[in-house]
Amino acid sequence: MSKILKGMKKPLLVTLALLLLCGLAYPLLLTGISQVIFPKQANGSMVTYDGKTVGSALVGQDFTDALFMKCRPSAVNYNTYTEEEKEKGDYTGVSSGSKNYAPTNPELVKRVEADITEFLTANPSVKKADIPTDLLTASGSGLDPHISPKSAAIQLPELAKATGLPEDRLKEIVKENTQGKLLGIFGDKTVNVLKVNLQIAKDLKLVNISD
Repeated sequence: MSKILKGMKKPLLVTLALLLLCGLAYPLLLTGISQVIFPKQANGSMVTYDGKTVGSALVGQDFTDALFMKCRPSAVNYNTYTEEEKEKGDYTGVSSGSKNYAPTNPELVKRVEADITEFLTANPSVKKADIPTDLLTASGSGLDPHISPKSAAIQLPELAKATGLPEDRLKEIVKENTQGKLLGIFGDKTVNVLKVNLQIAKDLKLVNISD
C-alpha cells in the first residue's frame, strides 16, 4: 500500500502544480497584462452612449427603426431583446454560430426572399439585382457587426430621408467608421453599423437608441 501511495505522490504533485500554474497563475497573469495594455478590448470592446452601455463593437445588433442603418442578417438574432422578454424569461442569451443552410435548402431560400422583400420595401429606389450579397447572408459566427462599404452606401438615400441629415454628412459618418484592410492587404474594408448608428443618434440628439 505504501508503494502505491509513493507512486501516486509525484503524479498528484505534478497535477496540482500544473493546475495552479496553468489554471490559475497563467490566466491571472494574462488577464492582468491585458487589463493594463488593452483594457477596452479585454472588457469586450463595450460601447457607451449617453452614459449607458449600448453594445459591443464586436457584436452585431438588429436595428429596426428607419432612422438607423441595418446590419446583415443574423443566424442567432444577435443580442437584441426587450425588457418584457427578459422579465418573462423568453430571452435566454445568444451564442455564436451559423445555421449553415445548404444553398438548396428551402429554409434558406425562404429566409433570403423575405429579407429581399423587406429591404426593397425599406429602400424602394434600389433594384433587387443591386442589393449587396452581405446584406442577404449571415456570417459564419452569426454575430458580425460589420457590413461592406457598398452595403452602407446603398442605404444612405433612405437614411437621409428618414433622419433629415444631408447625405454628404451620412457619407462622412460611414467613412469615419470604416475600417481598412488588415496591414493594408488582408481582408476587406468594413463598416461598423453600431458605431454609424451611434453617430447618427448623436447628430439627431436622440436619447434612446434601443431600436
